[in-house]
Amino acid sequence: MSQILSTEAKLARTVTFADNALLSILLGDHDRHLMRIEQRLGVRLACRGNRVSITGEASRVEAAETALSSLYQRLTKGEAISVAEVDAAARLVDPAADPRLPLSDLPAIRTRKGAVGPRSPGQTGYIELLAKHEMVFALGPAGTGKTYLAVAQAVAMLISGRVDRIVLSRPAVEAGERLGFLPGDMKEKVDPYLRPLYDALQDLLPGDQMTRRMAAGEIEIAPLAFMRGRTLAHAFVILDEAQNTTPVQMKMFLTRMGEGTRMVITGDLTQIDLPNGARSGLADALDTLEGIPGIGFARFTVSDVVRHPLVARIVDAYDQRIAAQQERARGF
Repeated sequence: MSQILSTEAKLARTVTFADNALLSILLGDHDRHLMRIEQRLGVRLACRGNRVSITGEASRVEAAETALSSLYQRLTKGEAISVAEVDAAARLVDPAADPRLPLSDLPAIRTRKGAVGPRSPGQTGYIELLAKHEMVFALGPAGTGKTYLAVAQAVAMLISGRVDRIVLSRPAVEAGERLGFLPGDMKEKVDPYLRPLYDALQDLLPGDQMTRRMAAGEIEIAPLAFMRGRTLAHAFVILDEAQNTTPVQMKMFLTRMGEGTRMVITGDLTQIDLPNGARSGLADALDTLEGIPGIGFARFTVSDVVRHPLVARIVDAYDQRIAAQQERARGF
């Protein structure tokens, strides 16, 4: 229970927790979890006995209490919490954000290794789109979970029998043009370019199951250059780094969609590696397809970056520099 001690602009609130052992885990080693919440939400936290006091602006005190309560509830269910979960809870309740749903009602992707839930407001909407739409475009900077959540949804649908296979693709220009110069078979040639997809798969599937499913063709590596002429039915297909497709490649990929298939196209339009003057197939697809029923569009911002906090600041710094350059160019 909580007791309000002041109703001024600055609010002080005390939250009582029933289980001291769980509270100790909630606090983290040397109170590091409390310090993370303090930093992210701009409040002051102090623990005495089984009570945590929260001081700060009213909206931020409310947010901190919600974050602490949700993390404590995870512990009562036997779920572990780490710095990542603490950051996610704070990010989702930040008064400056728009989570759209109470923490208890947030959507999740359920796999055999547990539920994968959103860690930012943008991820909340993305998970909803993945559940509802047969084709989803996910746009935004690195570290926002675009690829990981797509793979999680693919794994969930595969193990539940809703699709027969997962198809992973990526427009690695080097792989498409120089496969013959790389050692090994087709899988070995393209593995370096699909490493992020593999990493997500390995995190969501036991290693032996992943190997077995790949051997059975239930998880397939399909370089974009070799997709032409195919029809993909009852599959979950992920095209990663789609900003590096050409418009012709993008149209070819999208028209591979067959009966019972889901497609997710992820990319970052600030990271285009095509030759100067070449139009990105992802940008072209957005201009062409946005507004078509049945296609979902998820747009992530720097506030959705769920990697190390420095990553968000680095992305923001680059974005600000690009914006300043564009402003100077308009001035001329």
